[in-house]
Amino acid sequence: MRAPFIALCVFLGLTLMAAAEPRHGIAMHGEPALPPDFSNLPYANPHAPQGGVLRQAITGSFDSLNPFIVMGQKPFGSGTYVVESLLGRNWGEPFSLYGLLAESIDVSDDRQTVTFRLRPEAKFSDGTPVTAEDVVFSMETLRDKGLPRFKTYYSKVKSIETPDERTIVMKQDSGDRELPLLLGLMPIIPKHYWKGRKFDATSLDPFVGSGPYMFGEIRPGESIVYRKNPDYWGRNLPFNRGLWNFDEIRLDYFRDSNAAFEAFKKGLADFRVEADPVRWSTGYDFPAAREGKVVRETIPQKTPAPTSGLAFNTRRPIFADPRVREALIGAFDFEWANANLFSNLYQRTYGYYSGSELSSRGLAADARELALLGDAAKKIPPAMLDGTYQLPQTDGSGRDRRSLRKVVDLLKEAGYEITDKGLVNVATGEPFTFTISVASKEQEKIALHYQRTLRQIGIDARVRLVDAAQFSRVLQEYDFDMAPATWYNSLSPGNEQSFYFGSAAAKMPGTRNYPGIADPDIDRIIDALTAAETREELVTAVHALDRLLVAGHYIVPLYDAGGQWVALWNSVEHPVEQPLPGFEASALWRRK
Repeated sequence: MRAPFIALCVFLGLTLMAAAEPRHGIAMHGEPALPPDFSNLPYANPHAPQGGVLRQAITGSFDSLNPFIVMGQKPFGSGTYVVESLLGRNWGEPFSLYGLLAESIDVSDDRQTVTFRLRPEAKFSDGTPVTAEDVVFSMETLRDKGLPRFKTYYSKVKSIETPDERTIVMKQDSGDRELPLLLGLMPIIPKHYWKGRKFDATSLDPFVGSGPYMFGEIRPGESIVYRKNPDYWGRNLPFNRGLWNFDEIRLDYFRDSNAAFEAFKKGLADFRVEADPVRWSTGYDFPAAREGKVVRETIPQKTPAPTSGLAFNTRRPIFADPRVREALIGAFDFEWANANLFSNLYQRTYGYYSGSELSSRGLAADARELALLGDAAKKIPPAMLDGTYQLPQTDGSGRDRRSLRKVVDLLKEAGYEITDKGLVNVATGEPFTFTISVASKEQEKIALHYQRTLRQIGIDARVRLVDAAQFSRVLQEYDFDMAPATWYNSLSPGNEQSFYFGSAAAKMPGTRNYPGIADPDIDRIIDALTAAETREELVTAVHALDRLLVAGHYIVPLYDAGGQWVALWNSVEHPVEQPLPGFEASALWRRK
């Protein structure tokens, strides 16, 4: 009787028990900023000219199209251009979603029940309507055969009902206040297309989606073209107005960043987000740049800086002792590297939410945070609790004996000493040796710099350069001693933190818990973070999580630019306003 009752309520426009009225959007905390009648996203130009080709030069390769499974290397964009979700994210807010495939979302006050109502005009690229049956199929398929995070998210849904072909009612009992938003962002895939196909196998077969683009020419490992669907159902939605302005998006793949840069200089790519400070300061002195045909911009940082570091694999005995990890953090000479390798354009990244209100840097833990930490506060050094802690600094000489002496003292506490055989374990006599696995010349450069410093204290750090496909497997299977890793955090961290830092993720292949962090206190703080009902509670929980992660010494922190360096040919333009995360390519258009 439950399904007919829901259907009757929907038909009569009634509100189900314990549910709010259907809304055009939802915010993680508070109310969404855009009204029901918004005309376009704030960083999109609703009058942008349509047409042309957007070209990008990508470093790496790909051998599979499905972006939602562990297996294979995926091309950029296959999960963005081709597939849509029930709701779309406004990147001009910390975490707010608005109707996309769904015209409305209805969430109970306790966020345990969520109802989506599909738009009647929503269709896949083959003309088949998007139905509630596709939504159920998507959730079950992604949960059972998709990326690990999907299993964790969607397993929390205890029941799903479809009173009609456009209505989906999902219920949970986990208390996860973020889950309705995560369900809104769930990729919707067509049941009729995947019937008889193996979803979790690598494949280069162009699959069907509901997004603005379809697959065009595919050359594995070399290039991929996305072509605008001329019958795209959502082209007139306010959410899409001013986005997806090109008829084609072409991605060409190159073996390394230098080759991709050369392609950009030749006009084979329309824009480039630069990651090399030396190239940014000296490499753009080519004719087109001097003539003003290439424009350079620095876009300020509004969200947490990417957390980039050399990750210790704590699953390996050599890095199991936090004192060893702390010592090796002190051995990284950032000051020398910044001056000699990076033209002094970088700043040291502190913690995992650097440069934002979520960072614990320079802040003393207040009473709320201390109460949340509880006994876990005892394992955080006093300087990290009172906000006075700073990362170790050197004199920039490349041979700072004072700082290296502190490193050696810490290693001695951990049971190591320097002998004529180098640094050895006193108990076993085994030399201290490990391998740094890297995937690019840029990563190799910084690893070799670190290697030179470690050699001064008797550590044999070997640098191993592998290709992109092998490096992807190395990270997915945690088959490394130390490797560069990057975490991207928004202004509204949530369930993804479990995949970054949770104990369960440490044992699960394919997560981003590269260091193998397994700390019950971190798990507890992540739970508090996802249960936060107010922005204030969220910020407090993130501060506590940041302190615990910094105190655990899980990475050798690297650096960030404090923003983004972007170069564009003047044949493309973008709106003046940019979203919080920075440069947004989907809002570009070709100058007429």
